[in-house]
Amino acid sequence: MQQDAMHSGNIILIRGASLWLLMALVLAWCMVGLHLDIPLLKSVFQGKPTRLLQSHIDYLLMSALILGFYAARVPLPWSVRWAMVIGAFTNSSLFLLMAIFPVLDAPVPAEGFWPAIFQAYLYTSLIMTSYGFGKGAVLILRSTFRP
Repeated sequence: MQQDAMHSGNIILIRGASLWLLMALVLAWCMVGLHLDIPLLKSVFQGKPTRLLQSHIDYLLMSALILGFYAARVPLPWSVRWAMVIGAFTNSSLFLLMAIFPVLDAPVPAEGFWPAIFQAYLYTSLIMTSYGFGKGAVLILRSTFRP
């Protein structure tokens, strides 16, 4: 069977989902290390511990979503595939950044260069993730109405 026929051109989805699943596993071990009071991890993750948990869960959730799109075997445009994979990483990494840099987790965005970069990253991630998963969902839904 040809590579394209076997994967419907969506190989990037399975690769991305695998990477983000591995990232979730690394974060799970980081949470174990925090629970065991490992000083290095406590110095890295200075924010709320719940943000690390949220990042872990979000990587798992995004991996599951991507695997679902892959399993549908509907060919998706390259822009949709890449938006899903990159958006899944950036969206989940927002919680990770807040776990590392508590200043980013303020109810009112902090002033300064890095908080401004974080805000731009946040909105870019939201737009990219919404485009990828939203357009992917529409294309798969449309494929169910074709004879």
